[in-house]
Amino acid sequence: MADRVTAIRNLIAAQPGRSHSTADYLQRVCQTAARTLSASGTGISMLTDNGVRGVCAASDPHSERIEELQFVLGEGPCIDAFDSRRPVLIPDLAHDAAARWPMYGPAAHDSGVRAVFAFPLQMGAARLGVLDVFRDHPGALSADQLSDAMTFADLTLEALLDQHEATSDVDTDDGVADAVGYRAELFQAQGMVMVQIGGTLSEAMARMRAYAYAEGRGLGDVARDVVARRLQFDRDRP
Repeated sequence: MADRVTAIRNLIAAQPGRSHSTADYLQRVCQTAARTLSASGTGISMLTDNGVRGVCAASDPHSERIEELQFVLGEGPCIDAFDSRRPVLIPDLAHDAAARWPMYGPAAHDSGVRAVFAFPLQMGAARLGVLDVFRDHPGALSADQLSDAMTFADLTLEALLDQHEATSDVDTDDGVADAVGYRAELFQAQGMVMVQIGGTLSEAMARMRAYAYAEGRGLGDVARDVVARRLQFDRDRP
């Protein structure tokens, strides 16, 4: 097992990178995991108990959109894996996801996803996010692939914990922090929309998600427009 962990570390290190930042490392983790696990793509999202939620790395732009789709729709394997603290393994999205995720399942299938596997990033009571693995063909992970996926999740958690320790006392420009900023901006937009529609926070988020889905936009882009006052919702329609 130790030899395999070392081998995976070496595969990640051999992946070309643009910098030595944690964000760049996580992207290399995603790209290496996609190849190693015979996946069409992978994504890493940060989720915490205090409400931080956002995509922080993906193997490619298409996988990033599929990863973000879960936050737009408010459901999906990433969210379930985080809430349950257990991996969510869906070898056939067409057969296994319709009842579980009535919005995410069809939307992911339309985007070419046929199987998805989500692995929580956790140590003891601490939870930091989820690693998602997407396939464009149905089929379960083999025993070796399942073991490798958990190793990728462990290395991702290790990198996030190291980054948290490194930035706890000093400011640093690391792209992982973008997910925190993303969520803060989302909360601000949610509060603004709540006032605009005269509703609750949940209703405000539902309106923003519905608008993002209908317009084919990311939830973060919609939140940014709301905060910048380029987009306003009223009681009847945006």
